[in-house]
Amino acid sequence: MNRFEYQIRHCMDAVEELLTKTENPLHRAILNNYRRHVHLEASGQFEKIVADDMMADHPVYRVTWGDNPVVIEEKEGVIDFYNSVKEAVLWNSDDRIAVADWGIADELTFHQITKGKDLANMGFQVDDLEAYYHLSSRQVFLWPYDEQGRLKGEHLYEDKTSVQIEKVDPEELITPQQVKEIHLEILDQLEKEKGKNYWVYHEGTAVK
Repeated sequence: MNRFEYQIRHCMDAVEELLTKTENPLHRAILNNYRRHVHLEASGQFEKIVADDMMADHPVYRVTWGDNPVVIEEKEGVIDFYNSVKEAVLWNSDDRIAVADWGIADELTFHQITKGKDLANMGFQVDDLEAYYHLSSRQVFLWPYDEQGRLKGEHLYEDKTSVQIEKVDPEELITPQQVKEIHLEILDQLEKEKGKNYWVYHEGTAVK
């Protein structure tokens, strides 16, 4: 297992740890939604992310990556956004996460493995458009949730002073398909452990 696979398999460890300390049913539902969302996104199951049991009716995303910040609205826009980055390998690490009635605040290191030409399109300078690079930066994710524990949007703010780019040795590469298989495996484990619809909030009912 190389360093990238290890980090991807452990990208939700901070959520797991916070769940062990969280008793509020709404907060637990939000954390379960957040964790499931990440695994669904990385396994390409975008329709499940925007389903009524996971997402509010009118989501708004604010994304400040690279030189081209964007605002994305409505579920169709969200799916289009995910489709635009589905060939990139994405994950997070080193989270400092908190949960409240309004949603989640998470300061983390966000990672991408992507081609040089895609970095160039984002405004970065690279010396080989066909090579693969590891891009990382510290970011703040503010994810608002509604009273049913459903995602209302993503506000992603990047600390541009923390950006690091390194060329990846081809022997270290991990493919989008390998990442998808990892997240499908984890999703299957979660459902076996917690049962159907474990992420859905029912007022006054404990959430696993």
